[in-house]
Amino acid sequence: MKKITTLALLIVTLQFSTYAQPDRWQQRVKYVMNIDMNVQTNQFTGKQKLEYWNNSPDTLYKVFYHLYFNAFQPNSMMDTRSRRQGTVNGPGGRPDWDGRVKDRILNLKPDEIGYQKILSLKMNGRPQSFKMLETILEVKLDKPILPKSKVTFDMDFEAQVPLQIRRSGRDNPTSKVRYSMSQWYPKLCEYDYEGWHPTPYVGREFYGVWGDYDVSISIDKKYILGGTGYLQNPNSIGYGYEKAGAKVTRPAGNKLTWRFVAPNVHDFMWAADPEYIHKTRTVRDSITLHLFYKPTNEPAEKWEKILDDAVAVMPMLESTFGVYPYKQYTFIHGGDGGMEYPMATLLVGPGAWLHEWLHNWYHGVLGTNESLYGWMDEGFTTYAEDRADAFLRNSTAFAFDGTYRSYFSLAKSGKEEPLSTHADHYNTNAAYSPAVYSKGGVFMEQLGYIVGAPVRDKILLEYFNQWKFKHPNANDFMRIAEKVSDMKLDWYKEYWINSVKTIDYNIDSLWEEGGKTKVRLSRIGLMPMPIDLQLTFKDGTKELHYIPMSLMYGEKPVEDVAVTRINYEAWKWTHSTYIIETNRKLLDFTTVEIDPSQRLADVDRKNNKLELKW
Repeated sequence: MKKITTLALLIVTLQFSTYAQPDRWQQRVKYVMNIDMNVQTNQFTGKQKLEYWNNSPDTLYKVFYHLYFNAFQPNSMMDTRSRRQGTVNGPGGRPDWDGRVKDRILNLKPDEIGYQKILSLKMNGRPQSFKMLETILEVKLDKPILPKSKVTFDMDFEAQVPLQIRRSGRDNPTSKVRYSMSQWYPKLCEYDYEGWHPTPYVGREFYGVWGDYDVSISIDKKYILGGTGYLQNPNSIGYGYEKAGAKVTRPAGNKLTWRFVAPNVHDFMWAADPEYIHKTRTVRDSITLHLFYKPTNEPAEKWEKILDDAVAVMPMLESTFGVYPYKQYTFIHGGDGGMEYPMATLLVGPGAWLHEWLHNWYHGVLGTNESLYGWMDEGFTTYAEDRADAFLRNSTAFAFDGTYRSYFSLAKSGKEEPLSTHADHYNTNAAYSPAVYSKGGVFMEQLGYIVGAPVRDKILLEYFNQWKFKHPNANDFMRIAEKVSDMKLDWYKEYWINSVKTIDYNIDSLWEEGGKTKVRLSRIGLMPMPIDLQLTFKDGTKELHYIPMSLMYGEKPVEDVAVTRINYEAWKWTHSTYIIETNRKLLDFTTVEIDPSQRLADVDRKNNKLELKW
């Protein structure tokens, strides 16, 4: 009896560990920073203590830091690249440059540029030699960092906050916010299974090391701050942070020191303005939502509706995409457009709040290398935004119409590049945005077409739960999808991500033969897919003829039990035509349609539906 019980427990254990947690080493950091900000000169000094755990199997002979503010200087790589884009034709023959950047960096004056200067750097108390390579600091170590060991870096630095050009900066002309402090400190580059990632700051996307932040910011006491992390001294700060009923006791002097702690994040952002309005709301009594805004370009009610909607949609987000792991989130007026950071976002207006918040699942918690896999961050976030927006509007219509139309426009433009292209290496901005945002979003909804929407939703949760805080890549996601769906899906990544081949199927012909009606389908595009072909008859009944694709080695479950589904042998991807048949007479037909759900991203839908008017 005891042996049987042990065996039963073993079986249960194996069932619950079908999808074993991935075991990938991660480097680890702990930042302690003390910042002294001068709001008259827009400059600050900083002391940074960085503990660095080399959890890799490799010996490290050098390290690299990001110095992002140095991009905002005339003739920088960002400036030169932006001006080059102004000579490239985008949609409608317009210059391809980012309208926020253009040639503005070239015209910055000395007191308007950004910079980060390293005054000293020590490792374990010993001075280190380093080289400034614009937005990258290369440090050649006097002693290597051995595998499974820890070192401590001590750095003194000074910086100047640039005029608001892109993401970070001061004195945004639209929002009128004084400081949007993102990419503001010397940040250690990521070292992972692919090696170092010293990506220069040229245009877009980021990658960082997981760790803990302890940041103290001394600034004019009229300024109100919000950002990543938990404020540790709320009752000596006030401004809406103080605990209920507490008396705010600020220290003497012209400055306040704000101390924030942020556990297990890969970046730290803050913003400051003397006119911020601070509102809060709680979710589940365990998460505090903060909002900081100035009613300069949008009325207060639009800003504060963010909190109402966030509280309403939070249960849906967590049940669909995963449980938010932190105790706070902050929506902050500032920046340009919208930009995501762990536990916080910068918003030039209230419109983009949902997209930027949802980044905290894919950028903030999963932490994919956005430079290499921008579509896994921006695209998955766009998909999640479409679903969440439909939930808030209580809409049952197809939620992804705009995302699909954006992809179709790209596919037909002649400018499309594979989603596997490095974010900074797209030839045009016009190709980058609809690729990573829209084609990446289509990837996820179309995955539901391939494996079935309920299965896709299980994939979403399994992916989040297994890979949170582990920097997953494209193969990691695909393996989760394959295990959950019990299908082969590598072909989907190869076609959709690594190529620009398109989907185009056609209803070729219909005829009666041997007492049956036959329908021939043809594949025009180079990307093969499974096919849902729905037949509708005069009596209102329907048949769904389901054709798997040979490379799947499986088939999706029935999604709609109200419609009879007829299953076929797989369509071989090398074959251009396929014939299905039904016992119904041809004259009974009213409609023949490929994919009535509209999830198949067929670039020419005109030949997907045939209406018969007898």
